[in-house]
Amino acid sequence: MNRKAMGGLLAVLCAALVIGIAARAAGVPESKPAATVEPAAAPTPTPEPEPEVYQATLFFAGDGLLHGAVYYDAMQPDGSYDFSSMIELLEPIVSKYDLAYYNQETMLGGTELGLSTYPMFNSPQEFGDNMTDIGFNLVSTATNHSLDVGEEGILRSHEYWKSKTGVVEAGTYISAEEQAEIPVHEINGITYAFVSWTYGTNGLVPPEGKEYLVNVFTGNEEALLDQVRRAKEKADVVIAAMHWGIEYYMGVSDEQAALARQLAEAGADIIIGNHPHVIEPAERIGDSVCFYAMGNLLSAQDGLERLIGMIGGLTITKTVDKGETTIEISDVKADLVYTYYAPGYHSFKVIPFDQLDDAHLPNHEQIYEEYKAVITELDPSIAVGGV
Repeated sequence: MNRKAMGGLLAVLCAALVIGIAARAAGVPESKPAATVEPAAAPTPTPEPEPEVYQATLFFAGDGLLHGAVYYDAMQPDGSYDFSSMIELLEPIVSKYDLAYYNQETMLGGTELGLSTYPMFNSPQEFGDNMTDIGFNLVSTATNHSLDVGEEGILRSHEYWKSKTGVVEAGTYISAEEQAEIPVHEINGITYAFVSWTYGTNGLVPPEGKEYLVNVFTGNEEALLDQVRRAKEKADVVIAAMHWGIEYYMGVSDEQAALARQLAEAGADIIIGNHPHVIEPAERIGDSVCFYAMGNLLSAQDGLERLIGMIGGLTITKTVDKGETTIEISDVKADLVYTYYAPGYHSFKVIPFDQLDDAHLPNHEQIYEEYKAVITELDPSIAVGGV
């Protein structure tokens, strides 16, 4: 580069330097290189909430039918009654379940009213003590024997069951207001309502104006169905105990079948029947399940068919997903028990069939197969065994 060019370059550089110094002195910001714009990060998607799932299990059995022979066998030297040895084999089964139901066929009016047997029963309250001690916590009291000891029997029974913490009883009442209520209970996050109705009370009638004492559905079918509808509006699950059917008949009557479908349509999820004193089939009706008759749990009746009772179990699943609640009744199963007593009506014991031997019931294995067929006659999907 010659001197002339070199001089020109120096002049340009000096001018730039002077301009920069002047700009800084005047507060004019220097130009800076443009910032590099980073692409915006994609937003992290919000995960969908997991469905909430709740489960509870229900066990159910038949009639506590306390003939005199049963409570005589339970009498203790001090005059009290202890039925615990009669039902002790049920405890390991009942204890596996959250809820456990049975039908108190005879009123527990207690000894102060005077005990009585067929055809007008009044029974020791100690039986209720023993049943709740092994885990039973749902009790139906609307039966054809509800008025056997009149209003006083219902009042004493009511007072007794109300004293049992954690036990839900339904079917008999001490006021119209109480009868109209639909209590809602909860187990494992699942709400449930429990209702109990009978076809009648053996021709006995309550005092005038006190029809509320017993839930009777004959002639009041719409009241029954309305109660179930209202219960379904309040609770996740409705359990209906129905005292119906034809005594000693192992089939399902037309009335039972029709009413069961009306109950299911009204919102009854689980229907448990009693009264015939023998077992009847079970079946699913849409999303509901109906056990038409559980037979006797404990009694002193004669005849093989009256000494074989049914027990059952199922699982209730409640799923809450995106604000929608669904209920599923699954793992529906049944099994059989036998009431043994020695000649002369003593040594009563309820024995599950898987613990029976021929000493207690000759040919019990073949009998089991015959009665299994009754359970599944209407619905082969009902599992037998493993309750």
